[in-house]
Amino acid sequence: MRSRLLVLVGVALLATGCAAHDEAQAQGRPGPSVTASGPEVSGGPGLSAALLARVPHFAAPPAAQPVSVPAGPSAGWYSAIPTTQPVAFITIDDGWTKDPHALELFKAAHVPITLFLEINAIKSDPGYFTQLQQAGAVIEAHTISHPELKGKSYDVQKHEICGSADELGRLYGRRPLLFRPPFGDKDATTLRVVHDCGMKAAFFWRETTDKGIVRYQAGQQVKAGDIVLMHFRPAFVDDFLAVLKAIADAGLTPASLESYIS
Repeated sequence: MRSRLLVLVGVALLATGCAAHDEAQAQGRPGPSVTASGPEVSGGPGLSAALLARVPHFAAPPAAQPVSVPAGPSAGWYSAIPTTQPVAFITIDDGWTKDPHALELFKAAHVPITLFLEINAIKSDPGYFTQLQQAGAVIEAHTISHPELKGKSYDVQKHEICGSADELGRLYGRRPLLFRPPFGDKDATTLRVVHDCGMKAAFFWRETTDKGIVRYQAGQQVKAGDIVLMHFRPAFVDDFLAVLKAIADAGLTPASLESYIS
């Protein structure tokens, strides 16, 4: 009876944690990372051969044809890169869930990836992202605390945007040149602050990914130049494999977002 009671209590606690995470994500704020073994995975066995077999093999991307950010007092703003080259761009936001399989996946896929990291999300284990950077990922800025920037004063936005770029530069040895606003929301002040903080461009997206499902703004296929968004969430493995498959099914190759901005 006591064993059965402990099992029931464990199931209830896991369900409560999952509900809290889902509610937080629905409200656009970070929630606790919940798995069957408890909050925030920090270790575990390697990926199975069956999962690794689902990683597509891509041809090398073509030599990039960069777009020139418009001159002026504001950073550029892009949902996609205006190019006809057969490329798409993988971007991953926040950093709350630190899946132990991400490094193995990145190495297996061997494709360019841009990480838009939030300072509050990564500060529990910044070294986790050092490993991803060493595997080829490029780290860019996504604010300190993930606030809604649109409508905020210049000084408030500068604190979040410049502050995040400064801290990421300190942690990872390269100050970001690109920025993604939380929720994809921005105003004219946001783009002016991004420029004044020494960054070139800010980004929205064309496709989003969650729970292994890629959702499209238009049509049912990734198009040349599209920026694909996913997050560091509990379904990271499924999400990453889904993004790779969607890009491969479209006959495209992942390319470096940084190399297309001049």
